[in-house]
Amino acid sequence: MPQQLEHLDQPVLPHARKDFPELRQEFTVGQGLEAIRQHGLGEKVIYFYVVDERERLIGVLPTRRLLTARPDQRLGELMIRQVVALPHTATILEACEQFVIHRFLAFPLVDEQRRIIGVVDVGLFTEEVLDLGERDRTDDVFEALGFRVAQIRDATPWRAFRLRFPWLLPTIGSGSVCALLASAFELTISRSIVLAFFITLVLALAESVSIQSMATTVQALRALRPSRAWFQQALRREAGTALCLGGGCGALVVLIVSLWRGPGVPALVIGASVFLALCGACLFGLAVPTLLHHLRLDPKIAAGPVTLALTDIFTLTAYFGLGALWL
Repeated sequence: MPQQLEHLDQPVLPHARKDFPELRQEFTVGQGLEAIRQHGLGEKVIYFYVVDERERLIGVLPTRRLLTARPDQRLGELMIRQVVALPHTATILEACEQFVIHRFLAFPLVDEQRRIIGVVDVGLFTEEVLDLGERDRTDDVFEALGFRVAQIRDATPWRAFRLRFPWLLPTIGSGSVCALLASAFELTISRSIVLAFFITLVLALAESVSIQSMATTVQALRALRPSRAWFQQALRREAGTALCLGGGCGALVVLIVSLWRGPGVPALVIGASVFLALCGACLFGLAVPTLLHHLRLDPKIAAGPVTLALTDIFTLTAYFGLGALWL
């Protein structure tokens, strides 16, 4: 591990807060609020933790649930029993991983008897560990944590394979489909060999545009809650951009092919293919991340392989289809 990241192997306990409120499970809401008034809240309270008669952690009580419940309702009935806690021996890196996995705002640290000895919250990581300036942007903290952990965790080759291989399957699948498309249009390619020369160019342009559109869409999905009106507006904007990019790049490619191989139908076919491919690439770059977000999948991880796979298949279909139609 690089020297500047060695502190992540240090214990997280020194970074934990000790001023956390504990509530007994037999308390009513009224008694719990009275105990809070007597003992104070501490510097920052995100969750209230519920303990039994031996002071062992048995539940967590979100603040909203405590404040909106009836005064006579018992805390044992309100609390969430499935509590994710960290052992007091956990390192900073292990705590970071839990923030990434669960996206909670705080974790209690417990000893061998499951007694709470501290609380680690995401604000502390923002201020003292990760040195991120914007403390209230929780999503940015989670993404920064995920990036750091992914970069510094010493994964075994087998674990790295299991994490990375599934996202290569769309590429393998689309590549196989593209090979079948090429073989299906073998006669078209043989009639105009110039088509073979520009396959790489057309695919590269389409993939570049789809990645640009996808990156813009993922960034937008981070900052807002997508709706039908937003998607329609984004679709109109992306369609206009696609027409401009497709027209500009298509015209430039026609000029290049004409100067190299002479003007004619092949140059127009390649230029028209570029136009269609870039239009499709823009739309895939918008639609795929939006659909994955709607399905509650992570568009930052899954959108890239899926978008590129669909873009490649659409591009070659348009390319060879126009070639077969006009040549």
